[in-house]
Amino acid sequence: MTTIIYRIKSIGFIKGLPLMALICILSLSGCQEDYEAEVSTGKIIELSASASDMVLTQAESFNTAITFNWTTGSNQGTGASISYVLEMDKAGNNFASAKVYDFGKQVYEKSISVEDLNEMANDLWSVQYGQSIDLEARVTAKIADEAVMDDVSSVVPFTVQTFQPVTETLYIVGSATPVGWNISEAIALVPDNDEPWVFVYEGQLTPGNFKFPVNRDESWSQDFYTQDPADAELMVFNEGGSGDDVQWEIIEGSPYLVTVDLLELTISVEKQIGPPYTNIFIIGDASPNGWNIGSPMGFTQNAEDPFVFTYEAQLNPGELKFSTYKGDWCDGDWLNATQADQALDATDYVVRHGCDGDDFKWRVTDETAGRYLITINLFDKTVKFEKVMLYIVGDGGPNGWNIGTPEPMIYVEGKYVFSGELGADNAEGEFKISKFKGDWCNGDWINAATENQSISNTDYIITHGCDGPDNKWKLTSGDAGTYNITVDLDNDIMTITKQ
Repeated sequence: MTTIIYRIKSIGFIKGLPLMALICILSLSGCQEDYEAEVSTGKIIELSASASDMVLTQAESFNTAITFNWTTGSNQGTGASISYVLEMDKAGNNFASAKVYDFGKQVYEKSISVEDLNEMANDLWSVQYGQSIDLEARVTAKIADEAVMDDVSSVVPFTVQTFQPVTETLYIVGSATPVGWNISEAIALVPDNDEPWVFVYEGQLTPGNFKFPVNRDESWSQDFYTQDPADAELMVFNEGGSGDDVQWEIIEGSPYLVTVDLLELTISVEKQIGPPYTNIFIIGDASPNGWNIGSPMGFTQNAEDPFVFTYEAQLNPGELKFSTYKGDWCDGDWLNATQADQALDATDYVVRHGCDGDDFKWRVTDETAGRYLITINLFDKTVKFEKVMLYIVGDGGPNGWNIGTPEPMIYVEGKYVFSGELGADNAEGEFKISKFKGDWCNGDWINAATENQSISNTDYIITHGCDGPDNKWKLTSGDAGTYNITVDLDNDIMTITKQ
């Protein structure tokens, strides 16, 4: 029902004109300088919701969960501005801990996404993910005139069933990965932009096993995704590391594309196309065979990772580059430095076809000459030069069991030489020789050919990482003393001489 309210701004009648003023009032026209009429509709603001009972799912995270609409409020004809405030709270809480949206003027709708509503239920009202909560909403029309009361809608109830969101981070770790079982260095998978519960790993995997932790915490009691024991294309979520620790196995080393869907608990492991070359050779006067393109020295292709090639030898002052063939100079592809006289600490290379383009090379100087392990990774498109040093490791040697910072043997004219005490700290100790320092499984070892081998027997084998056998030379009573040890890796000759 419409109510007409007349408010007289001036009740003073101008002398001689009372009839005229009365006519103005009754006709509701003219005389605005003396009288103003205000119209109030008496309308109450109304709130409605698009849903009353919702089951939220992560697959619909970006969709709208609920939309609120409300009618316009009334300023009771005052001309004052109206702003709108929407509140949501747990049912029966009298909006004491409400989520408040203050919209300002001329806003009559609010949509809330599935993801936001799910997080809100957990953060504001402490609802455990996966449980339901009864909520209610109301809207207030706030009138910018203290003489007019704010208009508050009726309460609209609705129910929400929440979901447990999957992890926002996922990592891969295991003997099949480049980082092994070092969980603090686990490799992060990349989430999909449109479906953040889908993660992708694209990279090298070697024969071994892997699984997926949700973070890099150095704990094996954290949450993991592991293989479903009944199906290698399905996953199970092991909360706190519980459950069967079934891992995926890689049989053949290669680049792989691994796609994981944490909602569907599915996994796809796809082997990618192999390396572009099966041979790599070193060419240049810094290398053992010089500029001999007809019979250059070749790299060894890694059996577990065919994209990785290694070569170890003495590098002398001069230049070098890498060919993917042997024969004539312009018959194939070259791996060249990215600039002239490139230093050995640079890791980039460019592919040059035949005799086209700039023929840039790496430069070995008098200061950088020495024995190197060269690793070329065709997948990562990197080349790495690592100077090879030998270290005596064991309680019968000078460094003890210190693999982190052992003292190196001296490299002289292509041979490694040690002169010093054996058995000084342990007269019946043992030792072996590493080609690296850092962690126990991070490189190659020179092991004795047999277990507890006498130091008079200089036969040796090369072992990789922790694959073993972990044979050592064993000092016996009377062996302690001063020794010269010489290792010639080019000719596989070792000598141990007591002084």
